[in-house]
Amino acid sequence: MRIIGGELKGRKLVSVRGSHTRPTMDRTREAIFNILGPRVRGAMVLDLFAGTGALGIEAISRGAERGFFIDTHKQAISVLQRNINAFSLEKKATVIQWNILKNLDCIQSLNYAFNLAFMDPPYGGHLIEPSLSNLHRSRCLESGARLIIEHSKFEPLPESDLPFKLMDQRHYGKTLVSFLDYML
Repeated sequence: MRIIGGELKGRKLVSVRGSHTRPTMDRTREAIFNILGPRVRGAMVLDLFAGTGALGIEAISRGAERGFFIDTHKQAISVLQRNINAFSLEKKATVIQWNILKNLDCIQSLNYAFNLAFMDPPYGGHLIEPSLSNLHRSRCLESGARLIIEHSKFEPLPESDLPFKLMDQRHYGKTLVSFLDYML
């Protein structure tokens, strides 16, 4: 696994061993960032269920201003911190170990408004709806923020009254990538 574009292009990411963390494949990540285009430059990025940090680090490589990475698993946090240190991103990246399903109180005190967010929850866990609810309750997204959710095609986006509007959706093998805008 490697960084696809930007100033870190070609650099290899350390991966989490085992099957608990499923990194976004290079081809899928490249497609996501081709779709996002110039929206990434200068963005304040939130990477939920960050795992190795591939999505958020890719965003920083392509010109995002800052990235905040949240995951609950110690091994993922350790690997994520190694990747950030290896690329000397300590001033642009913050790693937080937190249970996203509980709430997102960990970011409320940061006083940042995010305009680009990634969410890559474990497949089959029905984690999208509670994560979206917690994201909305945290009030950390700018109106018009773009949220990209990578999820199983067997686990479609839930019907919801939350202010997220599906703008685009792409299939990559068994994976769906959904692009939502936060319409507050």
